[in-house]
Amino acid sequence: MEIISNEKNKLSRQSSSFRLRSPSLNTLRLHRIFDLFDKNNDGFITVEELSQALSRLGLDADICELKPTIESFIKPDETGLRFDGFEALHKTLDESFFGGDCECDGSPDSDLEEAFNVFDEDGDGFISPEELQKVLKKLGLPEAVEIEHVEKMIVSVDSNHDGRVDFFEFKNMMQTVLVPSS
Repeated sequence: MEIISNEKNKLSRQSSSFRLRSPSLNTLRLHRIFDLFDKNNDGFITVEELSQALSRLGLDADICELKPTIESFIKPDETGLRFDGFEALHKTLDESFFGGDCECDGSPDSDLEEAFNVFDEDGDGFISPEELQKVLKKLGLPEAVEIEHVEKMIVSVDSNHDGRVDFFEFKNMMQTVLVPSS
């Protein structure tokens, strides 16, 4: 678990925006992340796929340090992490890095603000096409290649037609794609 001690200091200095805080949204978010990391869509995330994904997100971890930790969550005779192993790995890392305690109030708006802040890199209260493109590139998504595609994504949720997404537009968009918990 040397990776935990090495990365803990780095993570404690970074924003906790990527931390999944709301239990009602964790599974949905984790499934989306799992699908992004599973590049060949075989239902498994290999150590290599996870390492590449972390590198794209700017979390350059040594694969030699990652491998034993990840492999401890891979079931015998399987080539990588299934979703349940990925979820268990996330929970363990969350507890190790953040103590498993949630510092937020757990409200839906709090979760949305955290997500919004991931995209709003300059903190001006708006998501510009360039900011969206940067995040999409970090995730290795093909939509990030051409700014025209990114601008179309912005236009699709930009209700006041100012060429950028404010928090209320972001919230409206998220409410149409997220299923409320019961």
